[in-house]
Amino acid sequence: MKKEIYRFRAVLIFTLANLLISSSVFAQSPEKISCQAVISDASDNLETSQTGEMEYWNGTAWATVAATENEGATLQMIGSVPTWTGGTPPTTNVTNPTTGEIWMDRNLGASQVATSSADANAYGDLYQWGRGTDGHEKRTSGITSTLSSADGPGHGNFITSGSSPYDWRNPQNDNLWQGVNGANNPCPGGYRLPTEAEWKAERTSWGSNNAAGAFASPLKLPVAGRRYRSNGSLANVGSYGFYWSSTVGGAFSRLLSFGSGHTLVYSDHRALGFSVRCLKD
Repeated sequence: MKKEIYRFRAVLIFTLANLLISSSVFAQSPEKISCQAVISDASDNLETSQTGEMEYWNGTAWATVAATENEGATLQMIGSVPTWTGGTPPTTNVTNPTTGEIWMDRNLGASQVATSSADANAYGDLYQWGRGTDGHEKRTSGITSTLSSADGPGHGNFITSGSSPYDWRNPQNDNLWQGVNGANNPCPGGYRLPTEAEWKAERTSWGSNNAAGAFASPLKLPVAGRRYRSNGSLANVGSYGFYWSSTVGGAFSRLLSFGSGHTLVYSDHRALGFSVRCLKD
């Protein structure tokens, strides 16, 4: 089937020696997006950079701004230099050859793949079951004891709960993380939380049923700890890992947990903060 070609044009103007940068983006939908910068100086002389790059006059010579792969990145002037900042790095995967499942190579919110079981840069965020990425998942987010009556609380606070059924939402909703189309699925497009059965299959493929086996697996799962439902404080960081599944069990939800001497799949309160590892659908 013939692919459609779309052309988008955006113009960025910098007050640098009357430099005009106009960036033409050509997208071969849906697989590829490329960007080519066309440079006009004050004399209307044109130069063209490599795909994805841009150039600017630094007062002495033309300098190149390298392309970024981060989705949603913004171009800002930092120290008089156009610089890409922020955005989401491209999703990278890892495959378990035993199960055949394809996973994200790191926890949601982690800056890198774990280099050890207790690699703090690989811990990532701690989500309350069923909540979206609204800021509550950050380890230093504020807390509130006011339960939410909606799927989206409208704020980024960690919601504490001191009474049964120990959920951040009242009434409960079992369908928030069910598949890629779950109302609050926090995973990137095309990814979802694993089910209880999928976590069990991963655990069966490990060389040992403990934290060492979790890290030695293709997923390199770290012991990222958890966040208490009662006061939002951190616990077990560097010693235990807790990973949500999408499966519910009565008023609770199912998860995978491991430490130095055990691995368990069990039910726990939805107001707790646990790690999320996304599975490709």
